[in-house]
Order: sequence, then structure tokens, then C-alpha cells
Amino acid sequence: MFSRFFGATPKPARPSVSFRHHVVPLIALGSVTALMALPLANPHVQQAWADYSHESNRPESASIVVAGEAGQVIRDGQWTVSRSAVATAPVTGIPDPGTTQALARELLVASGHNDTEYRCLHALWMRESRWNPFAENRSSGAYGIPQALPGSKMASAGADWATNPETQIRWGLGYIDARYGSPCAAWEHSEEHNWY
Repeated sequence: MFSRFFGATPKPARPSVSFRHHVVPLIALGSVTALMALPLANPHVQQAWADYSHESNRPESASIVVAGEAGQVIRDGQWTVSRSAVATAPVTGIPDPGTTQALARELLVASGHNDTEYRCLHALWMRESRWNPFAENRSSGAYGIPQALPGSKMASAGADWATNPETQIRWGLGYIDARYGSPCAAWEHSEEHNWY
């Protein structure tokens, strides 16, 4: 009857598809799902975030001050690095007698350096080899506590360079003094360039 008076029968209205009503919620759902799955894909993310967000709970030894622009702060999951005019390293105590670190400190102090320089040396060689006299970088060939490249350079300090921590330390201290003048200068270079 409608068509008799008005012509064609009206077609039922099709519901309009709105980008905002259908696609945006899907994108939001996907984003939330991805964020929730991130700790499952990399379980270290949660710990790194906890370390970053609770900076005040970190031990004092996790704070390093290095040369650079004053006030600049660099953070990651492990360290807080604030840049100032003086290069220092994490606070370390005097090592137990009989350890490799104690020998290094003794030789360093005997050469006229102080405990500030020892802290820099400790941080530098911790980064390089974790004080392991057998540490070897497979890609570069660097070897030993000071990561001499090549390791055979340390033969100038003794024929037992491959196995004797004292020989490696003596060579490493000589290298640092000749090239940088002090462990803190070497540490500052390592902080800036990631090598020394």
C-alpha cells in the first residue's frame, strides 16, 4: 500500500559502520594485550621497571658519577649514572687480603695512587673481565683481567701472563699509566667510549 501512494518501497536503513566505534576499541584491546604479554615474553622487563621506578631503594654502590654535562642523568635497570665534572666509580671497600683486588690495590697505592683511583680501577676491570684472569673476548681476542688486546702483549710483564693475575695486573697498571695517567682517566674514557 505504501508503494501505491508514494512509489517504491523504502529499503530498511543499514546500520552505519563507524571507524571510531569498531576499530578504535580493537586497537585499544590489542595494545593492552601486548602490554600484558610483554613480561611473559621478557621476564626481566618487570624487574628492570621495578629497579627504575624504585630508585631510592637502590644500594649506594649502584651510583656512579662520571665526566660529562652537569645534571645529566642516565638510567637503566641496574645503574644510575649522573654526569658531573669529576669521574668517580662505585664505592668499594678495601678488599680482603689475599684476593686479586687486594693485590691490585696494593700495587696501585705503591705507585702513588689513592683509594679513589682504586675505585675507578675496580669498576673498570669489573666491567672488562669481572676480575677473571682467564676472561677472553671471543670476538676481539682481548684476554685477562685488563683485557689486553692481544693478550700476548702482557708477556712484557712476565712469561706467565696467561695464568698469573699478578702479571696481568702489573701489565694493566703500566698500560693505564702510560696511556691515561690514572685509572680514573681510563674509567672516564671507558664510560664515554665503552673501551679503554
